[in-house]
Amino acid sequence: MRRFAMTFPDLGADLKAAMPALRGRLMENQPLAELTWFRVGGPAQVLFMPEDEADLAYFLTQLPEQIPVTVIGLGSNLIVRDGGVPGVVIRLGRGFNAVTIEPGERVRAGTAVPDVKVARAAQEAGIAGLAFLRGIPGAIGGALCMNGGAYGRETKDALIEVRGIDRRGHVRLLSVAEMHYSYRHCGAPDGIVFTQALFQGAAGDSMAIAAEMDKITESREATQPIKSRTGGSTFKNPPGQKAWQLIDAAGCRGLQIGDAQVSTMHCNFLINLGSASAANIEDLGETVRVRVRESASVDLEWEIKRIGIAPKPCPPTEPF
Repeated sequence: MRRFAMTFPDLGADLKAAMPALRGRLMENQPLAELTWFRVGGPAQVLFMPEDEADLAYFLTQLPEQIPVTVIGLGSNLIVRDGGVPGVVIRLGRGFNAVTIEPGERVRAGTAVPDVKVARAAQEAGIAGLAFLRGIPGAIGGALCMNGGAYGRETKDALIEVRGIDRRGHVRLLSVAEMHYSYRHCGAPDGIVFTQALFQGAAGDSMAIAAEMDKITESREATQPIKSRTGGSTFKNPPGQKAWQLIDAAGCRGLQIGDAQVSTMHCNFLINLGSASAANIEDLGETVRVRVRESASVDLEWEIKRIGIAPKPCPPTEPF
């Protein structure tokens, strides 16, 4: 794993002094690379892991408005840039990982719950319609933020409402319509930290749902580099087209910059071969975008979220 200098000014001591009732963990200049699947990136100026929703609300109420807040989940679809992330990074944990089955084939899940755990809970309860979550790496919070989807369904197709906390510490309930979803995009109001989601399924046969999930697992293992250091699908599929086919046609399969490589197994995945920097990965992605634009006149959009400070610009770079 690459290590980066802790360069942000201390902020945690002042926050702790201003929040004597805080119960969660507040850590200064905390490395983030170990919290992402790519295993790259610099530190958070402050990393906060709230104990529960009340602790999160208290923290946001006391946090000065001028301090930026970034929320991360399991880091499965995330690049943390090498310069780190200024302000506060919030990562939800044990206080947000409950899954409960409710009457009417409904499933309530905290946003720190892995998608696969929600799929399994629904399957065990004989609730159909949520098996697609087995094919989405990461946690429910990430699925909500990007309308995660796989194998014919998207988050919006099963979602009823979302619960969250805004910067004033108020509880907000948002209907699926108020999330303003489109393909891999959420248009919910800014500044809300999602804490819980309620999903609607349908009565189903537990064994049949299990078989469906097994097929999804087999398909992922056969076609995606899921055992590599990767961030999942890198680019959104353009309307009527497949990003991986455009990337392959542009001659980018196996393309490499530093230790960052376009997967030879699935061209829409970038992988860290071992010692890539975040800049290597982002440079590689931008190089792919340029080559696809030149070969097919299509401008690919990033699906992976990128946060933090790049120590240098990330223009297209020729591979080594």
